[in-house]
Amino acid sequence: MEQTTHLLEYLKEVYDPELGVNIVDLGLVYEVREEPERVHVRMTLTTPGCPLHDTIVGAVKWVLQENTNNTDIDVQVVWEPQWSPQLMSNEAKEMLGYF
Repeated sequence: MEQTTHLLEYLKEVYDPELGVNIVDLGLVYEVREEPERVHVRMTLTTPGCPLHDTIVGAVKWVLQENTNNTDIDVQVVWEPQWSPQLMSNEAKEMLGYF
């Protein structure tokens, strides 16, 4: 199934605690799709050694379980393509002073 807007809206509830910006506006979510029996998320983090890896992945799983009928949430953290500030939304760039 295609990436759906409502799933991205749910993921906007998950914030990077260090930056105070949600993971969607940070550009960390590369793909999210709902299948009949699971939700699949392909995402990255700002750095490979991010100490909040488990916290953020756990929050992604929790928010999707709470808002969909799926309990099987597959979160794949990838490092390619590498995250860069250019992936952020204009709102995130403004919040973090990139303008």
